[in-house]
Amino acid sequence: MPPAVAVVTDSTAYLTDVPGVRSVPVQVIYGDESCDEWDFSGDFALASTSRPAPARFAACYAELAAAGAAGVVSIHLSGELSGTVESARVAAKEAPVPVEVIDSRSIAMGLGYPVLAAARAAAAGGTLESVAAVARERAAQTRTFFYVDSLEYIRRGGRIGTAASLVGSALMIKPLLHLVDGRISLLEKVRTASRAIAHLEDLAVRAAGDRAVEIAVQHLAAPDRAASLAERLAKRLPGLVRSRVVEVGAVIGVHVGPGMLGLTVTSAD
Repeated sequence: MPPAVAVVTDSTAYLTDVPGVRSVPVQVIYGDESCDEWDFSGDFALASTSRPAPARFAACYAELAAAGAAGVVSIHLSGELSGTVESARVAAKEAPVPVEVIDSRSIAMGLGYPVLAAARAAAAGGTLESVAAVARERAAQTRTFFYVDSLEYIRRGGRIGTAASLVGSALMIKPLLHLVDGRISLLEKVRTASRAIAHLEDLAVRAAGDRAVEIAVQHLAAPDRAASLAERLAKRLPGLVRSRVVEVGAVIGVHVGPGMLGLTVTSAD
């Protein structure tokens, strides 16, 4: 019997086959065509992204209600980065069961960890309110840092200040970024990729401290670099409970370009 509370997210959580979780795809636009994120295979530099239509969420909520869900917790990428969460809110108003829509203020595993926590709470028999509270609490406990080879993709998409982008490009700086209040913010500018990645590692160690944590190393077309980083962190984090390496998809690819390396740190259950 499925949980009374269903959990919905979007494709930018990059979670696959999680019991009790449904995912609505963000759209990628390529020329005159639009497709679900997981179906895109073109050039990131020539693509853009778009929120799912409210109708996609409405259909999802209706299907879950028909399958027996008494309520839905719908958790999505930052509203500062996409209108996805707003589409979910529009659909929630007409849903046949109560829907609690949550802005994770993050993306990738910064979104994925709150979704996983909510799914566990729902499977344990949590109410709509308690499952939503678990998701919000996990989102607040989660930090994400990332390295990109160039700020050009982010500048083009308008996700970070133009001035910071131009300075980084002019000096051939390797940027370290993080998410602050749901927005991408320039954290530091480092001279070389190797130094940037080493500092990314230090940031994760500092964020973890001595507490029990889970970490996710995320990458775009950089599997060896990601695996090496995960191995090094396993030796440096005394409280590490679980780690995973995740390749992100087209929505992040369009906005950051290949070579991205991200680290998400969250409290472990």
